[in-house]
Amino acid sequence: MTVLLAGQQNAGKSTLFNMLTGARQHVANYPGVTVDKKVGVLKVCNGTYSLIDLPGTYSLSSFSLEERVTRQALTDLKPTAVLNVLDAANLSRGLNLTMQLIEQSQPLVLVINMMDVAQSEGISIDTDLLAQRLGLPVIETIGKQARGKQLISDAISTATVTQLPYSLPKLTNSQQHLVSLLEVDKDKFGQPLDWLALRLLEQDAAVEAEVRSSLSTEQWDKIANLLNESIDSLTKSLTMSVSDYVMTRRNGFIQQLLHDVVHEATPDKETRTEKIDRWVLNRYIAPCVLLATVFLIYQLSIVYGYELTNYTWPYLAAAREFIAGFLPAAGFLHDPYVRSMGLWIVDSANTLLNYVPIFLILFGLIAALEDSGYMARIAFIVDKILHKFGLHGQSTLPLILSGVFAGGCAVPGIMATKGIPDHRARLATILTVPFMNCLAKVPLYTLLVSIFFVEHKALMMFYIATITIIAALLVAKLLTKTVLKGTETAPFVMELPRYHMPTLRSVLTRALERTWVYIKKVGTIVIAVSVVIFCLLQFPGVPDSQQQVFEQQASKSIDRFYSKLKGNPYLDDVPVAELPALVNYYTDFKRAKLNATNPAASKSVNLAFSARNELFYPMVVPPKGDKAAKKVSRELRKLASARKKIRRQMKEVRLETSLLGQLGRSMEPVTQFAGFDWKINVALLSSFAARESSVATLGVLFQQDDDSNDTLEARMSSETKGKGSSDLSAVAVILFFALYPPCLATMIMIRVQTGQYRWMLLAIFLPTGLGFLVATTAYSLGSMLMLSGIAMMSWIYGASLVALLLVACSETLKRWAQHLFPSHKLGDING
Repeated sequence: MTVLLAGQQNAGKSTLFNMLTGARQHVANYPGVTVDKKVGVLKVCNGTYSLIDLPGTYSLSSFSLEERVTRQALTDLKPTAVLNVLDAANLSRGLNLTMQLIEQSQPLVLVINMMDVAQSEGISIDTDLLAQRLGLPVIETIGKQARGKQLISDAISTATVTQLPYSLPKLTNSQQHLVSLLEVDKDKFGQPLDWLALRLLEQDAAVEAEVRSSLSTEQWDKIANLLNESIDSLTKSLTMSVSDYVMTRRNGFIQQLLHDVVHEATPDKETRTEKIDRWVLNRYIAPCVLLATVFLIYQLSIVYGYELTNYTWPYLAAAREFIAGFLPAAGFLHDPYVRSMGLWIVDSANTLLNYVPIFLILFGLIAALEDSGYMARIAFIVDKILHKFGLHGQSTLPLILSGVFAGGCAVPGIMATKGIPDHRARLATILTVPFMNCLAKVPLYTLLVSIFFVEHKALMMFYIATITIIAALLVAKLLTKTVLKGTETAPFVMELPRYHMPTLRSVLTRALERTWVYIKKVGTIVIAVSVVIFCLLQFPGVPDSQQQVFEQQASKSIDRFYSKLKGNPYLDDVPVAELPALVNYYTDFKRAKLNATNPAASKSVNLAFSARNELFYPMVVPPKGDKAAKKVSRELRKLASARKKIRRQMKEVRLETSLLGQLGRSMEPVTQFAGFDWKINVALLSSFAARESSVATLGVLFQQDDDSNDTLEARMSSETKGKGSSDLSAVAVILFFALYPPCLATMIMIRVQTGQYRWMLLAIFLPTGLGFLVATTAYSLGSMLMLSGIAMMSWIYGASLVALLLVACSETLKRWAQHLFPSHKLGDING
């Protein structure tokens, strides 16, 4: 037995669905389409039902995909009951669907939800009179307070098929004649014949195709002839189309019904939502509010959130030390493979976990926007803009989920395109959401901005956030004018919810949930990729000839150490075999002292290391007046420094000669024009599997020394600036990464949602070519003109913005040109 939930968007259907089914639910797709199908189990006293939440819709026309899916489900599933959910404060918007459900002879229960909102706005509803006038059971609920669950359960058995509460006198004869013809083959139809006849008179293309396919050619010809005669006659007598006549009669009844059953204490009083929207949706103020919102989000999350990483990094460094204590000890030059891989994985994870404070703030701010109701206003504000570039107002949610606010992911963004009724806009959205700044891109942005643009953090992040939107819009326009030209389109219809004050619990819950998703990704995908990258960077290893050179340098350093300390009493108990342990003890002690933030912590370090090895301790912390111990400490510092230098050189050679390093080197002749060296190439290649891997790979390529706990920013800053790398090359990397093709998971989702490999391949090659072209232009032009990174970024941003405005105003420019030069036949100048 099946129960369906039907109603308009924002009426609280999903809340009621969750209330009725709890955890007994799952999400699939309707057959043959990409619209979500939410199915749950509803247990009541008289049995168990399959509860299905239909897509939110205002009518049962076949114009949008949601409407077609809803109508097909109502026809095919033969429900025991249809729970028609209406917003108590907006009955007028929901009753149109109710009338169409009555036309279909569905067994209905009216569920008037959000009664608390209606009461707060001074609206009272005479539900008894409403039930009497419609001939249907009517119940009141407050979904978010879980009030009305038992009422709904009890009402399912009372679901009623009622008569249409208004008449269509001028259609009666024509409708009856069609019914008489359809009655001959009534077993072939799953819908009431009255409803089919009415839809045929309204020239519903979907119903017409269904009836034609069910009948013989001879029978259909009879119906088609009668239909043509009836429509011509009715159009003349009604002075309007049949569908307009039906709508007029329907709306007239609804308005009279509302007048009788709905009472407003102060009908002319302006609501709080209307007062806010008068400013927030003002055509001049709205863009300013939107830009200020985006800028504020970045200022709070990226700029101020980054400051919190100064407090989290010591804990991550301490965790690394703790894990390192369980791994095999390091050798003088060569570490055991288990230790190398273990620390590689820890360093990869730590580099990304250091950004958790940023994401907590970012996700919390986005959740607050969603709960407040402003997120829907963003869609309303940008619809006209998106339409100019071939997108749709409902493209806003996928773009936001993908990372307009640098906190999303392209995978759910692409999945969210299911609800876009415009097929052309849906494909354009699927192909452009990967341009958004997903959360996986933020670590690399934050890393480079924190190194090269310390004084312009907020401005650079604003540039990064908005230039990806500009690029997505321009690419969408290009696609809709070329490969997507001529595909099906549909208008934008959306309900603006009321404003609500976000609750702290809701905001924190979603912020923690989304951050946990990020942490799980670090713990699974990123670690798996880091292991693969580790292997590709280790083999084939240091060439034998160079390895011998490093071994000789190490032997000379050790010989020098012993010759300088010949006869020193502290070395009597330290044979050559124990020397690596002594050097490790020294580097561990120095690193622990660096982590000590106060005198008490420093003292506890001394006590811990004294207990760890009483023999080594005086050689690292010489007692006062003990010249022999001081000499050992001094020479030990020199030996540790020499060892550090040799190990660094050896790692550098191993990385350069590795499989991945060779691939990165082979790309340098081309990527040098964009300012990319082999390390950047390797990081970008590793990010193909998962974006976060770019920073994780850089965290290992820019090595952390054994006696240091420096952050990646500090290590990259000292090495890149020491080699003369400029903020201009950082800008090129940022621009390329912003336009970089989608990751592996996103590519798979593009293939799933489009059903074709050609769109997946286009999503790879188009962004790659565009990204490299922009990065090369920025680096080469900036170097030629001797511009700083922030200046070049400003010029690139300005040029992109001008291109965007020209495309947006192309139709206006075309009209002006035709007005100025009427004698010329001007072509389309959109391009």
